[in-house]
Amino acid sequence: MLHALYEWFWSDGIWLPKELSWADLEDKEGRVYAKPSHLYVTVPYAFGFLLIRYLFERWIATPLAAIVGIKEKIPLKAEKNPVLERHYTVQCRNPAQSDIEGLSKKSNLSVRQVERWFRRRRGQDRPGVLKKFREASWRFVFYLSAFIGGIVALYDKEWLYDTREVWTGFPKQSMLDSQYWYYILEMSFYGGLLISVAFDVKRKDFREQIIHHLATLVLLSFSWFVNYIRIGTLVMLVHDASDILLESAKLFNYAKWEKTCQALFVLFAIVFMVTRLIIFPFWLIHCTWVYPVLHYPAFFGYYFFNVMLVVLLCLHIFWAYLILRMIKKFMFGNLKRDERSDNEEEEEESSLTEDEVEQPHKLGNGSALDEKDKNGCFGHLSPPENLCWSKTVC
Repeated sequence: MLHALYEWFWSDGIWLPKELSWADLEDKEGRVYAKPSHLYVTVPYAFGFLLIRYLFERWIATPLAAIVGIKEKIPLKAEKNPVLERHYTVQCRNPAQSDIEGLSKKSNLSVRQVERWFRRRRGQDRPGVLKKFREASWRFVFYLSAFIGGIVALYDKEWLYDTREVWTGFPKQSMLDSQYWYYILEMSFYGGLLISVAFDVKRKDFREQIIHHLATLVLLSFSWFVNYIRIGTLVMLVHDASDILLESAKLFNYAKWEKTCQALFVLFAIVFMVTRLIIFPFWLIHCTWVYPVLHYPAFFGYYFFNVMLVVLLCLHIFWAYLILRMIKKFMFGNLKRDERSDNEEEEEESSLTEDEVEQPHKLGNGSALDEKDKNGCFGHLSPPENLCWSKTVC
């Protein structure tokens, strides 16, 4: 049964046009083609990226954070309480007032003490600015390196300037060394992100990030199997451009360089709209939707590939909506947090000190607003990180 399933999965009719078979993609006549077996190396490379990331964050990002004045703040710890801990981990992190009253009776604590316990407990789980700075530093370095590498690999290729050339001679297009490494490193990086997502900073678009990483790997793998490598490299290059600006804006935000952060974020928004909502659909999806059928009749892989790219476009629109909301709030001067962050009240509560919790009336005289203003130009900015739906290419 497994053999039959294997034969069906790799049948020519699913992956290739009718006139072609896997035999046409065997190395011959001086041409070298991408093979599924090449992708096995991305697994150890993904773990290698995790090791490099650990060393980078510890020996480079952390000292850099100290230079710009970012320090690890240790939150107040909640006292051990099995009743409250069970409710926190099993039912709800932010209980309603009725639940708090019930927990007060069960734990023999006052309502105020229960509220304080949950505030502190949420604060323990909330990542600090240092952790966010280290993550953003790592992604910035990779995206910048990938973008530069993409430019070096593609600047002299005719399909960079004329998308019709993407399909010239398809599928008998020999794979270049630059294309091989561009793909392998991108896939390994996203494999590492998928592994590390459990302990990275979680935001509202956590599910979208998971979908992004999985779809990225699926589409990259598919484009590798059927030799859609030329269009794949174009999509990766287009997406890397805005990712660099996004991560750099977050870095300056965490460092509280407000003017630089503002300028980078506006530039990021412009580049994102141009690359993700104009170039991507009207050049690249047009290239994959219109030109292939001029060479071969449509087949299952053709439809699968284009539908997945449209899904990617929908995610771009979703993140563009979040970006525009942030810009609107920024322009009117009331943007205090990332649109993808958890409940704003929780973020404010988690920053309270013990004295402030005991004397909440002190926060009503304007000092709380002053503290907010010290958080940088976008508070906890980290716009649609996977705006990134980046390399969800093909």
